[in-house]
Amino acid sequence: MTTLICNCNRTLPLDAPALGRALGETLVEHSTLCRREAPAFQRAVRDGSPEPLLVACTQERRLFTELAAQTEGAPSPELRPIRFVNLRETGGWGREGRQATPKMAALLALAQLPDPDPVPTVSFRSEGRLLVIGPLERAEALAARLDDALELTLFATGGAGRQERRHPVLAGQLQRLSGRLGAFELEWSANNPIALDLCTRCNACVDACPEGAIGLDYQIDLQACSGHRDCVRVCEAAGAIDFQRAPQSQSERFDLVLDLRETPAFSQHQKPQGYFHLPPRADAETQLAALLNLRDQVGEFEQPRFVQYQSRLCAHGRNGKTGCSACIDICSASAISSRSSGPDKARAQIHVDPHLCAGCGACSTVCPSGALSYSYPSLGHQGDKLRRLLSTYARAGGRDAVLLLHSDEAGSRLIDDWGRAARLDRSLNGVPARVLPWPLRHVASLGIEFWLSAVAQGASQVWLLTTDAEAPDYRRALREQLEVAQSLLSGLGYAGEHFRPLQARDARDIAAQRGIRDRPEGDPGARPAAAPDQEGGTRTNERR
Repeated sequence: MTTLICNCNRTLPLDAPALGRALGETLVEHSTLCRREAPAFQRAVRDGSPEPLLVACTQERRLFTELAAQTEGAPSPELRPIRFVNLRETGGWGREGRQATPKMAALLALAQLPDPDPVPTVSFRSEGRLLVIGPLERAEALAARLDDALELTLFATGGAGRQERRHPVLAGQLQRLSGRLGAFELEWSANNPIALDLCTRCNACVDACPEGAIGLDYQIDLQACSGHRDCVRVCEAAGAIDFQRAPQSQSERFDLVLDLRETPAFSQHQKPQGYFHLPPRADAETQLAALLNLRDQVGEFEQPRFVQYQSRLCAHGRNGKTGCSACIDICSASAISSRSSGPDKARAQIHVDPHLCAGCGACSTVCPSGALSYSYPSLGHQGDKLRRLLSTYARAGGRDAVLLLHSDEAGSRLIDDWGRAARLDRSLNGVPARVLPWPLRHVASLGIEFWLSAVAQGASQVWLLTTDAEAPDYRRALREQLEVAQSLLSGLGYAGEHFRPLQARDARDIAAQRGIRDRPEGDPGARPAAAPDQEGGTRTNERR
Protein backbone atom coordinates (compact mmCIF):
# COMPACT_ATOMS: atom_id res chain seq x y z
CA MET A 1 0.00 0.00 0.00
CA THR A 2 1.21 3.51 -0.84
CA THR A 3 1.09 5.86 2.16
CA LEU A 4 1.25 9.66 1.90
CA ILE A 5 1.95 11.73 5.01
CA CYS A 6 1.85 15.52 5.38
CA ASN A 7 2.93 17.77 8.24
CA CYS A 8 0.22 20.34 7.38
CA ASN A 9 2.46 23.32 6.69
CA ARG A 10 4.96 22.14 9.35
CA THR A 11 2.42 22.30 12.20
CA LEU A 12 2.56 18.52 12.68
CA PRO A 13 5.77 17.01 14.16
CA LEU A 14 6.22 14.02 11.87
CA ASP A 15 9.19 11.66 12.04
CA ALA A 16 9.03 10.04 8.60
CA PRO A 17 12.03 7.70 9.09
CA ALA A 18 10.67 6.37 12.39
CA LEU A 19 7.18 5.92 10.94
CA GLY A 20 8.64 4.14 7.94
CA ARG A 21 10.64 1.73 10.11
CA ALA A 22 7.55 0.85 12.14
CA LEU A 23 5.52 0.23 8.98
CA GLY A 24 8.28 -1.45 6.98
CA GLU A 25 8.21 1.07 4.12
CA THR A 26 9.87 4.27 3.02
CA LEU A 27 7.78 7.38 3.66
CA VAL A 28 8.25 10.82 2.15
CA GLU A 29 7.16 13.73 4.32
CA HIS A 30 5.13 16.43 2.59
CA SER A 31 4.18 19.88 3.87
CA THR A 32 1.39 21.02 1.53
CA LEU A 33 0.09 17.84 -0.08
CA CYS A 34 -3.31 19.41 -0.66
CA ARG A 35 -1.84 22.52 -2.33
CA ARG A 36 1.61 22.95 -3.92
CA GLU A 37 2.55 19.31 -3.57
CA ALA A 38 -0.72 17.98 -5.00
CA PRO A 39 1.16 16.56 -8.06
CA ALA A 40 2.76 14.05 -5.67
CA PHE A 41 -0.73 12.83 -4.78
CA GLN A 42 -1.65 12.61 -8.47
CA ARG A 43 1.48 10.58 -9.24
CA ALA A 44 0.60 8.20 -6.43
CA VAL A 45 -2.96 7.84 -7.70
CA ARG A 46 -1.83 6.71 -11.14
CA ASP A 47 1.30 4.75 -10.17
CA GLY A 48 -0.25 1.51 -11.38
CA SER A 49 -0.46 -0.18 -8.00
CA PRO A 50 -3.61 -2.24 -7.38
CA GLU A 51 -3.36 -1.60 -3.63
CA PRO A 52 -5.44 1.12 -1.94
CA LEU A 53 -3.86 4.53 -1.46
CA LEU A 54 -3.65 5.83 2.12
CA VAL A 55 -3.61 9.59 2.73
CA ALA A 56 -2.86 10.83 6.26
CA CYS A 57 -5.34 13.71 6.10
CA THR A 58 -9.06 13.79 6.68
CA GLN A 59 -9.62 17.54 6.46
CA GLU A 60 -9.11 17.58 2.69
CA ARG A 61 -10.82 14.26 1.98
CA ARG A 62 -13.22 15.84 -0.48
CA LEU A 63 -10.51 17.76 -2.31
CA PHE A 64 -8.32 14.65 -2.73
CA THR A 65 -11.31 12.61 -3.93
CA GLU A 66 -12.19 15.23 -6.55
CA LEU A 67 -8.55 15.61 -7.57
CA ALA A 68 -8.26 11.85 -8.12
CA ALA A 69 -11.35 11.91 -10.33
CA GLN A 70 -9.81 14.70 -12.43
CA THR A 71 -6.39 13.02 -12.76
CA GLU A 72 -5.86 11.57 -16.22
CA GLY A 73 -4.97 7.89 -16.12
CA ALA A 74 -6.12 7.41 -12.53
CA PRO A 75 -8.25 4.30 -11.88
CA SER A 76 -11.77 4.66 -10.52
CA PRO A 77 -12.33 4.52 -6.73
CA GLU A 78 -13.90 1.08 -7.21
CA LEU A 79 -10.66 -0.25 -8.73
CA ARG A 80 -8.32 1.56 -6.37
CA PRO A 81 -9.90 2.93 -3.19
CA ILE A 82 -8.44 5.93 -1.40
CA ARG A 83 -8.41 5.74 2.40
CA PHE A 84 -7.90 8.57 4.84
CA VAL A 85 -6.57 8.61 8.39
CA ASN A 86 -6.33 11.49 10.85
CA LEU A 87 -2.93 12.05 12.48
CA ARG A 88 -3.31 15.75 13.14
CA GLU A 89 -6.20 16.14 15.60
CA THR A 90 -5.71 12.67 17.12
CA GLY A 91 -2.32 13.57 18.58
CA GLY A 92 -0.05 15.66 16.38
CA TRP A 93 -1.75 18.87 17.41
CA GLY A 94 -1.14 18.70 21.12
CA ARG A 95 1.39 19.25 23.85
CA GLU A 96 2.69 15.69 23.40
CA GLY A 97 2.81 15.82 19.62
CA ARG A 98 6.54 15.13 19.47
CA GLN A 99 6.06 11.99 21.57
CA ALA A 100 3.17 10.74 19.41
CA THR A 101 5.23 8.95 16.72
CA PRO A 102 4.37 5.43 18.04
CA LYS A 103 0.68 6.35 18.02
CA MET A 104 0.87 7.76 14.50
CA ALA A 105 2.57 4.58 13.30
CA ALA A 106 -0.13 2.48 14.95
CA LEU A 107 -2.97 4.51 13.38
CA LEU A 108 -1.35 4.26 9.95
CA ALA A 109 -0.93 0.50 10.36
CA LEU A 110 -4.56 0.17 11.40
CA ALA A 111 -5.73 2.07 8.31
CA GLN A 112 -3.65 -0.18 6.05
CA LEU A 113 -5.55 -3.35 6.95
CA PRO A 114 -8.07 -4.66 4.39
CA ASP A 115 -11.78 -4.06 4.77
CA PRO A 116 -13.81 -6.70 6.61
CA ASP A 117 -15.28 -9.57 4.63
CA PRO A 118 -18.73 -8.84 3.26
CA VAL A 119 -21.82 -10.22 4.97
CA PRO A 120 -25.43 -10.59 3.81
CA THR A 121 -27.22 -7.29 3.34
CA VAL A 122 -30.74 -5.89 3.58
CA SER A 123 -32.15 -3.57 0.93
CA PHE A 124 -34.15 -0.36 1.04
CA ARG A 125 -35.93 1.21 -1.90
CA SER A 126 -37.18 4.79 -1.87
CA GLU A 127 -38.98 6.51 -4.73
CA GLY A 128 -38.95 9.86 -2.92
CA ARG A 129 -42.54 9.95 -1.68
CA LEU A 130 -42.24 12.31 1.27
CA LEU A 131 -44.84 12.92 3.98
CA VAL A 132 -44.52 16.22 5.82
CA ILE A 133 -46.45 16.41 9.12
CA GLY A 134 -46.97 19.73 10.87
CA PRO A 135 -48.54 23.20 10.81
CA LEU A 136 -49.53 24.00 7.26
CA GLU A 137 -47.59 27.22 6.80
CA ARG A 138 -44.29 25.71 7.97
CA ALA A 139 -44.89 22.49 6.06
CA GLU A 140 -45.50 24.40 2.83
CA ALA A 141 -42.43 26.59 3.37
CA LEU A 142 -40.14 23.60 3.75
CA ALA A 143 -41.90 21.71 0.96
CA ALA A 144 -40.95 24.49 -1.44
CA ARG A 145 -37.28 23.60 -0.80
CA LEU A 146 -37.80 19.93 -1.56
CA ASP A 147 -40.41 19.59 -4.27
CA ASP A 148 -37.85 19.68 -7.10
CA ALA A 149 -36.42 16.37 -5.86
CA LEU A 150 -39.23 14.66 -3.96
CA GLU A 151 -42.94 13.90 -4.33
CA LEU A 152 -44.59 15.58 -1.36
CA THR A 153 -47.80 15.11 0.60
CA LEU A 154 -48.64 17.33 3.58
CA PHE A 155 -50.52 16.27 6.68
CA ALA A 156 -51.80 19.48 8.27
CA THR A 157 -51.97 19.81 12.04
CA GLY A 158 -53.35 23.35 11.97
CA GLY A 159 -52.01 26.69 10.83
CA ALA A 160 -52.79 28.76 7.76
CA GLY A 161 -51.83 27.60 4.30
CA ARG A 162 -51.15 29.40 1.06
CA GLN A 163 -53.90 30.04 -1.43
CA GLU A 164 -51.90 28.25 -4.11
CA ARG A 165 -52.17 24.51 -3.52
CA ARG A 166 -48.94 22.99 -4.77
CA HIS A 167 -49.10 19.66 -2.92
CA PRO A 168 -51.80 17.21 -1.77
CA VAL A 169 -52.95 18.02 1.77
CA LEU A 170 -54.32 15.50 4.26
CA ALA A 171 -55.93 16.27 7.61
CA GLY A 172 -57.77 14.59 10.42
CA GLN A 173 -56.82 12.69 13.53
CA LEU A 174 -53.48 10.93 13.11
CA GLN A 175 -53.82 7.43 14.51
CA ARG A 176 -50.48 5.77 13.80
CA LEU A 177 -47.22 6.16 11.93
CA SER A 178 -45.02 3.09 11.55
CA GLY A 179 -42.35 1.65 9.29
CA ARG A 180 -38.93 2.66 7.98
CA LEU A 181 -37.19 4.01 4.90
CA GLY A 182 -39.19 3.05 1.83
CA ALA A 183 -42.06 1.57 3.83
CA PHE A 184 -43.73 4.06 6.18
CA GLU A 185 -47.46 3.68 6.73
CA LEU A 186 -49.66 6.53 7.90
CA GLU A 187 -53.07 5.76 9.43
CA TRP A 188 -55.53 8.52 10.23
CA SER A 189 -59.22 9.23 10.69
CA ALA A 190 -60.74 11.74 8.28
CA ASN A 191 -63.19 13.17 10.81
CA ASN A 192 -63.75 16.73 9.61
CA PRO A 193 -66.76 17.95 7.60
CA ILE A 194 -64.47 19.60 5.00
CA ALA A 195 -62.98 17.18 2.48
CA LEU A 196 -59.65 18.71 1.52
CA ASP A 197 -59.48 16.91 -1.80
CA LEU A 198 -62.68 18.74 -2.85
CA CYS A 199 -61.89 22.10 -1.28
CA THR A 200 -60.88 24.84 -3.77
CA ARG A 201 -59.53 27.22 -1.09
CA CYS A 202 -61.90 29.93 -2.30
CA ASN A 203 -62.37 31.08 1.33
CA ALA A 204 -66.13 31.43 0.92
CA CYS A 205 -66.74 29.24 3.98
CA VAL A 206 -64.23 31.25 6.03
CA ASP A 207 -66.11 34.47 5.20
CA ALA A 208 -69.53 32.94 5.77
CA CYS A 209 -68.90 31.33 9.16
CA PRO A 210 -70.30 33.68 11.86
CA GLU A 211 -68.34 32.00 14.65
CA GLY A 212 -64.95 32.09 12.91
CA ALA A 213 -64.77 28.33 13.35
CA ILE A 214 -63.04 27.75 10.00
CA GLY A 215 -59.35 28.59 9.69
CA LEU A 216 -57.04 28.79 6.71
CA ASP A 217 -56.13 25.16 7.25
CA TYR A 218 -59.68 24.58 5.94
CA GLN A 219 -60.78 22.48 8.88
CA ILE A 220 -63.78 23.23 11.10
CA ASP A 221 -63.38 23.66 14.85
CA LEU A 222 -66.44 21.66 15.85
CA GLN A 223 -66.41 23.02 19.39
CA ALA A 224 -66.72 26.59 18.10
CA CYS A 225 -69.30 25.71 15.43
CA SER A 226 -72.92 26.39 16.52
CA GLY A 227 -74.58 24.78 13.53
CA HIS A 228 -75.51 27.75 11.31
CA ARG A 229 -74.40 25.73 8.25
CA ASP A 230 -73.80 28.90 6.23
CA CYS A 231 -70.57 27.25 5.10
CA VAL A 232 -72.52 24.37 3.52
CA ARG A 233 -74.66 26.82 1.58
CA VAL A 234 -71.74 28.78 0.09
CA CYS A 235 -69.87 25.55 -0.76
CA GLU A 236 -72.79 23.99 -2.60
CA ALA A 237 -71.06 24.03 -5.98
CA ALA A 238 -67.84 22.38 -4.76
CA GLY A 239 -69.60 20.08 -2.30
CA ALA A 240 -66.58 19.93 -0.03
CA ILE A 241 -68.52 20.35 3.28
CA ASP A 242 -70.72 17.59 4.64
CA PHE A 243 -71.58 17.46 8.35
CA GLN A 244 -73.28 14.09 7.88
CA ARG A 245 -70.10 12.41 6.63
CA ALA A 246 -69.01 9.66 9.02
CA PRO A 247 -65.34 9.56 10.09
CA GLN A 248 -63.38 7.33 7.75
CA SER A 249 -60.22 5.38 8.62
CA GLN A 250 -57.62 5.87 5.93
CA SER A 251 -54.03 4.84 5.31
CA GLU A 252 -51.29 5.63 2.85
CA ARG A 253 -47.68 4.55 2.31
CA PHE A 254 -44.66 6.82 2.02
CA ASP A 255 -40.91 6.41 1.60
CA LEU A 256 -39.82 9.30 3.84
CA VAL A 257 -41.24 11.34 6.70
CA LEU A 258 -40.46 14.88 7.83
CA ASP A 259 -42.13 15.50 11.19
CA LEU A 260 -42.41 19.16 12.25
CA ARG A 261 -44.31 18.61 15.49
CA GLU A 262 -42.90 19.17 18.95
CA THR A 263 -43.25 15.52 19.93
CA PRO A 264 -41.89 12.95 17.46
CA ALA A 265 -44.02 10.09 16.20
CA PHE A 266 -41.41 7.55 17.34
CA SER A 267 -40.44 7.43 20.99
CA GLN A 268 -37.27 5.30 20.72
CA HIS A 269 -33.87 7.00 20.90
CA GLN A 270 -32.75 5.75 17.46
CA LYS A 271 -35.44 6.74 14.98
CA PRO A 272 -36.05 4.63 11.85
CA GLN A 273 -34.05 5.45 8.76
CA GLY A 274 -35.96 7.82 6.53
CA TYR A 275 -37.66 9.60 9.46
CA PHE A 276 -36.53 13.15 10.24
CA HIS A 277 -37.78 15.15 13.21
CA LEU A 278 -37.56 18.94 13.03
CA PRO A 279 -39.37 20.45 16.03
CA PRO A 280 -40.23 24.17 16.02
CA ARG A 281 -37.09 24.99 18.02
CA ALA A 282 -34.69 23.31 15.54
CA ASP A 283 -31.84 25.64 14.60
CA ALA A 284 -30.93 26.57 11.04
CA GLU A 285 -27.99 24.15 10.86
CA THR A 286 -30.08 21.19 11.97
CA GLN A 287 -32.84 22.13 9.56
CA LEU A 288 -30.45 22.43 6.62
CA ALA A 289 -28.84 19.07 7.42
CA ALA A 290 -32.25 17.36 7.49
CA LEU A 291 -33.29 18.87 4.17
CA LEU A 292 -30.04 17.85 2.50
CA ASN A 293 -30.33 14.32 3.88
CA LEU A 294 -33.89 14.02 2.63
CA ARG A 295 -32.82 14.93 -0.89
CA ASP A 296 -30.29 12.09 -0.81
CA GLN A 297 -32.81 9.46 0.29
CA VAL A 298 -34.00 8.46 -3.18
CA GLY A 299 -32.91 5.23 -4.84
CA GLU A 300 -31.85 1.79 -3.68
CA PHE A 301 -29.74 1.35 -0.56
CA GLU A 302 -28.13 -1.54 1.28
CA GLN A 303 -26.80 -2.07 4.76
CA PRO A 304 -25.16 -5.12 6.34
CA ARG A 305 -27.03 -7.53 8.55
CA PHE A 306 -25.13 -6.38 11.58
CA VAL A 307 -26.32 -9.04 14.02
CA GLN A 308 -26.41 -12.83 13.93
CA TYR A 309 -28.79 -14.77 16.14
CA GLN A 310 -28.42 -18.38 17.32
CA SER A 311 -31.67 -19.45 18.89
CA ARG A 312 -30.20 -22.61 20.47
CA LEU A 313 -28.06 -20.42 22.75
CA CYS A 314 -30.77 -17.91 23.61
CA ALA A 315 -32.01 -17.79 27.21
CA HIS A 316 -35.04 -15.69 26.29
CA GLY A 317 -37.60 -18.43 25.80
CA ARG A 318 -35.80 -21.63 26.63
CA ASN A 319 -37.92 -24.52 28.00
CA GLY A 320 -41.12 -22.69 27.26
CA LYS A 321 -40.49 -19.95 29.81
CA THR A 322 -39.63 -16.34 29.06
CA GLY A 323 -36.32 -15.54 30.69
CA CYS A 324 -33.65 -13.04 29.68
CA SER A 325 -34.77 -9.92 27.80
CA ALA A 326 -31.52 -7.92 27.97
CA CYS A 327 -31.33 -7.34 24.20
CA ILE A 328 -34.95 -6.20 23.94
CA ASP A 329 -34.53 -3.82 26.86
CA ILE A 330 -31.31 -2.24 25.54
CA CYS A 331 -32.15 -1.80 21.83
CA SER A 332 -32.55 1.92 21.16
CA ALA A 333 -34.00 1.32 17.70
CA SER A 334 -36.85 -0.97 18.85
CA ALA A 335 -35.52 -3.49 16.33
CA ILE A 336 -35.69 -6.50 18.67
CA SER A 337 -38.91 -8.16 19.75
CA SER A 338 -40.15 -11.44 21.20
CA ARG A 339 -42.15 -13.76 18.98
CA SER A 340 -43.83 -17.05 19.81
CA SER A 341 -42.92 -20.09 17.77
CA GLY A 342 -43.48 -23.82 17.71
CA PRO A 343 -46.65 -25.85 17.14
CA ASP A 344 -48.32 -24.59 20.30
CA LYS A 345 -46.75 -21.09 20.20
CA ALA A 346 -45.25 -21.84 23.60
CA ARG A 347 -41.62 -21.09 22.74
CA ALA A 348 -40.63 -17.42 22.61
CA GLN A 349 -37.76 -16.40 20.37
CA ILE A 350 -35.91 -13.20 19.71
CA HIS A 351 -36.59 -11.52 16.37
CA VAL A 352 -34.26 -8.84 14.99
CA ASP A 353 -35.75 -6.63 12.28
CA PRO A 354 -32.74 -5.98 10.01
CA HIS A 355 -34.41 -2.91 8.45
CA LEU A 356 -34.77 -1.22 11.83
CA CYS A 357 -31.38 -2.35 13.19
CA ALA A 358 -29.01 0.62 13.38
CA GLY A 359 -25.91 -1.51 13.80
CA CYS A 360 -24.97 -0.30 17.28
CA GLY A 361 -24.26 -3.83 18.53
CA ALA A 362 -25.31 -3.13 22.13
CA CYS A 363 -27.52 -6.22 22.05
CA SER A 364 -24.47 -8.45 21.53
CA THR A 365 -22.55 -6.63 24.27
CA VAL A 366 -25.21 -7.30 26.93
CA CYS A 367 -26.23 -10.79 25.72
CA PRO A 368 -25.11 -13.20 28.49
CA SER A 369 -25.17 -16.37 26.35
CA GLY A 370 -23.63 -15.34 23.03
CA ALA A 371 -26.88 -15.92 21.13
CA LEU A 372 -26.53 -12.49 19.53
CA SER A 373 -23.19 -11.66 17.94
CA TYR A 374 -22.01 -8.64 15.99
CA SER A 375 -21.15 -9.73 12.45
CA TYR A 376 -19.95 -6.62 10.62
CA PRO A 377 -17.14 -6.12 11.26
CA SER A 378 -16.71 -9.56 12.78
CA LEU A 379 -14.96 -10.06 16.10
CA GLY A 380 -12.16 -11.87 14.26
CA HIS A 381 -11.58 -8.87 11.99
CA GLN A 382 -11.57 -6.52 14.96
CA GLY A 383 -9.10 -8.84 16.68
CA ASP A 384 -6.74 -8.58 13.69
CA LYS A 385 -6.95 -4.80 13.88
CA LEU A 386 -6.30 -4.83 17.61
CA ARG A 387 -3.17 -6.95 17.23
CA ARG A 388 -1.90 -4.72 14.41
CA LEU A 389 -2.58 -1.53 16.37
CA LEU A 390 -0.94 -2.58 19.65
CA SER A 391 1.99 -4.45 18.12
CA THR A 392 2.90 -1.52 15.86
CA TYR A 393 2.62 0.89 18.78
CA ALA A 394 4.95 -1.23 20.89
CA ARG A 395 7.39 -1.82 18.02
CA ALA A 396 7.66 1.94 17.48
CA GLY A 397 8.62 2.43 21.13
CA GLY A 398 5.22 3.24 22.63
CA ARG A 399 4.32 2.32 26.19
CA ASP A 400 1.31 2.46 28.52
CA ALA A 401 -1.15 2.28 25.61
CA VAL A 402 -4.69 3.46 26.29
CA LEU A 403 -7.26 2.20 23.80
CA LEU A 404 -9.95 4.87 23.36
CA LEU A 405 -13.07 3.37 21.77
CA HIS A 406 -15.69 5.78 20.46
CA SER A 407 -18.55 6.02 17.96
CA ASP A 408 -17.45 7.04 14.51
CA GLU A 409 -19.63 10.11 14.04
CA ALA A 410 -20.20 11.93 17.33
CA GLY A 411 -17.06 10.58 18.98
CA SER A 412 -14.82 11.43 16.02
CA ARG A 413 -16.20 14.96 15.93
CA LEU A 414 -15.44 15.41 19.62
CA ILE A 415 -11.87 14.13 19.24
CA ASP A 416 -11.32 16.37 16.21
CA ASP A 417 -12.57 19.33 18.24
CA TRP A 418 -10.27 18.30 21.08
CA GLY A 419 -7.24 18.36 18.79
CA ARG A 420 -8.18 21.66 17.14
CA ALA A 421 -8.84 23.30 20.50
CA ALA A 422 -5.40 22.25 21.73
CA ARG A 423 -3.85 23.86 18.66
CA LEU A 424 -5.46 27.22 19.47
CA ASP A 425 -5.44 27.09 23.28
CA ARG A 426 -2.12 26.23 24.90
CA SER A 427 -3.84 25.47 28.20
CA LEU A 428 -5.29 22.33 26.64
CA ASN A 429 -3.08 19.27 26.37
CA GLY A 430 -4.69 17.69 23.32
CA VAL A 431 -5.06 13.94 22.86
CA PRO A 432 -2.18 12.38 24.90
CA ALA A 433 0.51 10.48 23.01
CA ARG A 434 -0.38 7.20 24.74
CA VAL A 435 -4.10 7.38 23.85
CA LEU A 436 -5.01 5.47 20.68
CA PRO A 437 -8.44 6.56 19.36
CA TRP A 438 -10.36 3.81 17.59
CA PRO A 439 -13.59 4.81 15.79
CA LEU A 440 -16.34 2.17 15.73
CA ARG A 441 -19.73 2.27 14.08
CA HIS A 442 -20.96 2.47 17.65
CA VAL A 443 -19.04 2.42 20.90
CA ALA A 444 -21.33 -0.33 22.24
CA SER A 445 -20.49 -2.78 19.45
CA LEU A 446 -17.51 -4.31 21.29
CA GLY A 447 -17.82 -5.87 24.71
CA ILE A 448 -15.99 -7.54 27.57
CA GLU A 449 -14.22 -10.20 25.50
CA PHE A 450 -12.62 -7.53 23.33
CA TRP A 451 -11.70 -5.21 26.21
CA LEU A 452 -10.01 -8.05 28.10
CA SER A 453 -8.18 -9.12 24.95
CA ALA A 454 -6.83 -5.57 24.57
CA VAL A 455 -5.30 -5.74 28.05
CA ALA A 456 -3.95 -9.24 27.37
CA GLN A 457 -2.22 -7.91 24.24
CA GLY A 458 -0.51 -4.96 25.86
CA ALA A 459 -2.98 -2.15 26.48
CA SER A 460 -2.72 -0.67 29.96
CA GLN A 461 -6.25 0.69 29.86
CA VAL A 462 -9.41 0.70 27.75
CA TRP A 463 -11.55 3.84 27.77
CA LEU A 464 -15.04 4.11 26.30
CA LEU A 465 -16.00 7.60 25.16
CA THR A 466 -19.71 8.39 24.96
CA THR A 467 -21.47 11.63 24.10
CA ASP A 468 -25.03 12.91 24.25
CA ALA A 469 -25.62 11.10 20.94
CA GLU A 470 -25.63 7.71 22.69
CA ALA A 471 -28.81 6.51 24.36
CA PRO A 472 -28.77 6.78 28.18
CA ASP A 473 -29.46 3.04 28.46
CA TYR A 474 -26.34 2.33 26.42
CA ARG A 475 -24.19 4.44 28.71
CA ARG A 476 -25.62 2.68 31.75
CA ALA A 477 -25.08 -0.79 30.27
CA LEU A 478 -21.51 0.01 29.24
CA ARG A 479 -20.67 1.25 32.73
CA GLU A 480 -22.04 -1.97 34.21
CA GLN A 481 -20.07 -4.11 31.75
CA LEU A 482 -16.88 -2.14 32.46
CA GLU A 483 -17.33 -2.79 36.19
CA VAL A 484 -17.60 -6.52 35.50
CA ALA A 485 -14.44 -6.44 33.36
CA GLN A 486 -12.55 -4.54 36.07
CA SER A 487 -13.69 -7.04 38.69
CA LEU A 488 -12.45 -9.94 36.57
CA LEU A 489 -8.97 -8.43 36.24
CA SER A 490 -8.84 -7.47 39.89
CA GLY A 491 -9.76 -11.03 40.81
CA LEU A 492 -6.92 -12.30 38.61
CA GLY A 493 -4.45 -10.12 40.49
CA TYR A 494 -4.15 -7.21 38.09
CA ALA A 495 -3.50 -4.01 40.03
CA GLY A 496 -4.88 -0.57 39.25
CA GLU A 497 -7.65 0.72 36.99
CA HIS A 498 -7.88 -0.83 33.54
CA PHE A 499 -11.33 0.22 32.29
CA ARG A 500 -12.97 3.61 32.38
CA PRO A 501 -16.13 5.18 30.93
CA LEU A 502 -15.77 8.76 29.67
CA GLN A 503 -18.86 10.91 29.14
CA ALA A 504 -18.20 14.25 27.44
CA ARG A 505 -20.15 17.01 25.70
CA ASP A 506 -17.30 19.00 24.15
CA ALA A 507 -13.51 19.28 23.88
CA ARG A 508 -12.99 21.12 27.16
CA ASP A 509 -15.21 18.66 28.95
CA ILE A 510 -13.13 15.65 27.93
CA ALA A 511 -9.79 17.45 28.42
CA ALA A 512 -10.71 18.23 32.04
CA GLN A 513 -11.64 14.70 33.04
CA ARG A 514 -9.73 12.76 35.63
CA GLY A 515 -6.56 11.02 34.53
CA ILE A 516 -6.46 12.36 30.97
CA ARG A 517 -3.05 13.99 31.45
CA ASP A 518 -1.61 11.45 33.90
CA ARG A 519 0.10 8.17 33.21
CA PRO A 520 -2.42 5.32 33.41
CA GLU A 521 -3.02 3.70 36.76
CA GLY A 522 -3.32 0.23 35.27
CA ASP A 523 -0.51 -2.24 35.97
CA PRO A 524 -0.60 -5.06 33.40
CA GLY A 525 1.04 -7.41 35.88
CA ALA A 526 1.51 -11.01 34.78
CA ARG A 527 -0.45 -11.44 31.58
CA PRO A 528 -1.90 -14.75 30.36
CA ALA A 529 0.38 -16.91 28.25
CA ALA A 530 -1.86 -16.49 25.22
CA ALA A 531 -4.46 -13.96 24.18
CA PRO A 532 -8.11 -15.07 24.16
CA ASP A 533 -9.31 -16.64 20.92
CA GLN A 534 -11.31 -14.08 18.95
CA GLU A 535 -12.00 -16.19 15.89
CA GLY A 536 -14.75 -18.17 17.55
CA GLY A 537 -17.93 -16.98 19.20
CA THR A 538 -18.12 -14.22 21.72
CA ARG A 539 -18.70 -16.63 24.60
CA THR A 540 -17.15 -20.02 25.43
CA ASN A 541 -20.46 -21.85 25.26
CA GLU A 542 -20.77 -20.95 21.58
CA ARG A 543 -18.10 -23.52 20.78
CA ARG A 544 -19.55 -26.40 22.79
